[in-house]
Amino acid sequence: MRLSANLTWLYHDLDWARRFGAAAADGFAAAEILLPYDQPPQWYAAQLRAAGLELTLFNTPIGAGQGRLGWAALPGAAREFDAAFDQARAVAEATGCRRIHVMAGDVSGHAPDAWQAALARSLEHALRIADAEGLTLTLEALNRDDMAGYAYHLPAQVMAILRKFDSPRLRLQFDYYHCAKEGLALMDEVRAAAPWIGYVQLAGDQGRAEPDLGRNGMLDAVAALPGLGYDGWLGCEYRPRASAAEGLAWCAPLHAKGLLFK
Repeated sequence: MRLSANLTWLYHDLDWARRFGAAAADGFAAAEILLPYDQPPQWYAAQLRAAGLELTLFNTPIGAGQGRLGWAALPGAAREFDAAFDQARAVAEATGCRRIHVMAGDVSGHAPDAWQAALARSLEHALRIADAEGLTLTLEALNRDDMAGYAYHLPAQVMAILRKFDSPRLRLQFDYYHCAKEGLALMDEVRAAAPWIGYVQLAGDQGRAEPDLGRNGMLDAVAALPGLGYDGWLGCEYRPRASAAEGLAWCAPLHAKGLLFK
């Protein structure tokens, strides 16, 4: 497995133009960006290329109000979602990133049947494009403390959606942080989710700082991934207590087990 630096979180104290080089200097070969839409797609592509970074993941655009967490599951927002997905496609084309996290949205006040139908329509639309353009779409369960009202907060809820579509282009974005915040047993969750996992992210459940592999059985639950069939990226989606470089000591136990590679 390899680490991918979430530039939005890890280097939040730097201007955007400096974050790419900082990640490379800290030894990262890849990066995530939450919302790469403040500059033209070609700008992000040029920054990544200059720093020698691969873009591994980014989110579909979000809006304000109820759209603050995305559009895919919002009834009556098909036009907004389609426009947002077109923006994401432009970033994917410019940067070469093949993985897009589809943000479902805050469905507070909407009947389950209504938002589930909206989500199905959005995913059907996006998957037709993903099939044609070689993209992989991910869905992520977001915990209720941080993201109240989000369409799903448990990996099992996401897996139920994935089963309905049964598409290799639609995968689970498994985040240890959100699972821990929901009080879930990490090893049980990762074992159940393994066939569906297309991307993994980590953070500590206390303050969303560096992962504490000694809490909640996280070390064993992360170390189990290769044996369960996942040997891809580990997204570092946390806010360092000090500098990003100093905080990387958290992953020493994974290096000791031979589980991380450059």
